[in-house]
Amino acid sequence: MTDTLRILTWHVHGNYLYSLTQLPLQFIVPVMPDNRPGYASLGTKIPWGSNVRMVPADQLREQQFDCIIYQSRPVFEHDSLQLLSPEQRNLPSVYIEHNPPEPHPTNTRHVFRHDRGVLVHVTHYNALMWDAGDMPIAVIEHGVPESPGVHYIGELERGIVVINNLGSRGRRVGADIYEWAHAHMPLDLIGMGSETMRGGKGEVANMEVPAFMARYRFFFTPIRYASLGLSLVEAMMAGMPVLGIAATELPHVIENGVNGYVDNRPSALLDVSRQLLADPGLARKWGAAAQRTARERFGMARFVADWERLLADLTGRR
Repeated sequence: MTDTLRILTWHVHGNYLYSLTQLPLQFIVPVMPDNRPGYASLGTKIPWGSNVRMVPADQLREQQFDCIIYQSRPVFEHDSLQLLSPEQRNLPSVYIEHNPPEPHPTNTRHVFRHDRGVLVHVTHYNALMWDAGDMPIAVIEHGVPESPGVHYIGELERGIVVINNLGSRGRRVGADIYEWAHAHMPLDLIGMGSETMRGGKGEVANMEVPAFMARYRFFFTPIRYASLGLSLVEAMMAGMPVLGIAATELPHVIENGVNGYVDNRPSALLDVSRQLLADPGLARKWGAAAQRTARERFGMARFVADWERLLADLTGRR
């Protein structure tokens, strides 16, 4: 038996997987030739470590694992039955739930059921809202590595929004709020499919996003109902103040007038945006506080320690 835990997981959220693979464990990631969602090649945009290995999905039954980390419903409910042996499916298992519940915010039962499993939420809000039944749950908040050499500049008198496919995802992630805000304050948008929206600048490579954002005066989030975004934490880690809708976990991360400002009145956010645009010193002050929050709450040391503790308890191996 190898001394290092061997973890099977899937390529669902690239940046989150990169953070997860900072654990000193072996990670096996299944891929398929057609690069379908969840099975795409890891590629070269992210500097994956030597502890991450891609394996053809149809060869998973031949692999040895110590633990499985599921990250999506289709894989847990369907793909695992086709790709894994009964013995593999019975291994200690984690389901990382990245989102708040849908379709109903309070009465949606989570699908994860496993005799040797733990349901992991990435925010306390998500854990509160999901109905987990009798499944053990844990909350492990995001861990975001600091980008070397990236520092807040704020020279562009504009706000930056980072959301993939905002136009097609609609009101849940605040497409209408973004359109209103863009008409009233200087805003740019980056992310997949952003070219379809006013102010859209296209997709920026994962590892280049922090430096791209750091030139802007503030980070803006129009999201009504989604999990705490990694790009928002990356912005805070770079020293940016955050301005946005006071929804889900965000009011417990941003303290108004200290590290940013959140409100459910778009008009109030417009007033604060004008303050930040007119006073770069205020933006730097709030951004420095945001960076301290990010380092204390979302640092990689805490993230790795939380995961090591959970996996040790689950597998009985330390």
